[in-house]
Amino acid sequence: MKTRVAVAMSGGVDSSVAAALLLKKGYDVVGLTMQLWPREAAAESEPACCGIGAIEDAKRVAAKLGIPHYVINCRALFEQKVIRDFCHNYKIGQTPNPCIRCNELIKFEYLLDKAHKLGAKFLATGHYAKIRYDRRKKTYDLVKAKDPKKDQSYFLYTLTQDQLKYILFPLGEYTKPEVRILAQKIGLPTAHRQESQEICFIPDNDYRRFLKERIGRGIRKGSITDTAGKRLGIHQGLPFYTIGQRKGLGIAAAHPLYVQEINHRKNILVVAPESGIYRKKLIASKIIWTSLKKLTTPLKVQAKIRSAHKAADCTIALLGKNKIKAEFSAGQWAITPGQAIVFYQGKKIIGGGTILKAVDS
Repeated sequence: MKTRVAVAMSGGVDSSVAAALLLKKGYDVVGLTMQLWPREAAAESEPACCGIGAIEDAKRVAAKLGIPHYVINCRALFEQKVIRDFCHNYKIGQTPNPCIRCNELIKFEYLLDKAHKLGAKFLATGHYAKIRYDRRKKTYDLVKAKDPKKDQSYFLYTLTQDQLKYILFPLGEYTKPEVRILAQKIGLPTAHRQESQEICFIPDNDYRRFLKERIGRGIRKGSITDTAGKRLGIHQGLPFYTIGQRKGLGIAAAHPLYVQEINHRKNILVVAPESGIYRKKLIASKIIWTSLKKLTTPLKVQAKIRSAHKAADCTIALLGKNKIKAEFSAGQWAITPGQAIVFYQGKKIIGGGTILKAVDS
C-alpha cells in the first residue's frame, strides 16, 4: 500500500512541482489548498496565494496530475491567529513577520492535523529547505536549501521534532530555475505563474491603508525626537514606521536620520544618525529549539535577524525559561522588535525566537 502524502498546494509553481515529484516517487498524493482570506477580498487583487485565481490554479494542477484536491477553509483561524496578531503587533510598535506565524499555527499545525485526518502520513510543501535525520542523535535537522537565493529555512524555525518527522520538502535539493524547467517539462499550468512577493492579505503592499482600515482608531500622531529628547517633528502614527526607516519621516536635518526606536508607551519615534542604528546586543523571547534540546551554557552560533539578512557570528545565553540574550561580534543594522532571530550552526537551524528589543549593555 502506497504511503499517502498531502501536499499544501498554493497555486504556485513550487507546490505544483513538489506534488509532481512526490507522485513520481510513488507516493499516494492528495492536494490541499488553504482558503485563508475572504473570497471577496482575495478577488480584489491578484496574485495572492489565497486568492480565487490561485485556488483555481491548484485545482488545474491536481487535475493534470490526476490527484484528489480539497480546499480547506482556514479563514476564521487565519483571521484570529495571523491577521489580528499582525495588527496588534504593529499597534504596539513592533514589526511582525506574519509568514512565520502562518507557518507555525496554520500550515504546520492546523493543516498537518488535517492531513493526518485524511489518512496522510506526511505533509509536503513547496518550501526551499531540507530535513535530515541524524541517526546518531536520533533527531531531525532543518537545513538550508541547495538554492541560497531561495532558501526559506529562516521562516521555518518554529518546526518541532514532532512535526519535522511528518514533513517533506521535495524542493530542498533544487534551484528555482530547475523547478521552472521541471514544471515546463511536465506541462503544469503554473509553470509560468508569476511569483508573489507580497504578504498574501496585503497584495497591493499598502500597509498604511490596511492598518488604517483595521486599527485606525488606535493610531495616534506623536513626537519625533532625537536621542537626547529634542523634538524634531510629528509622526503620523507609530504603526506606519519601522526600525531603520529613513524615507517618509517628514523632518529636515543636516544629515540623514533613521528610526532608532519606537516608544509605544510614550508614543514617540526616536531617530538617530546611521551609526546609531547599529546594535550588537538584543533580547529575544518565545524561544523555540528546533534541534537543540535546551541551552545550558552560552553558545556560539550564526544568527539572522531578518530573512534577507546575512547570518552573523554571535553568542547566545539563556536569560530565563523562554528568553535569551544574543551578542554579535559586530554591530547589526536595524535590530527590529517583532522580527525573528534565527540561530544557525553552519547550514543547520538550531532554533529561534522573537526579538523583544536591542540593548546597549
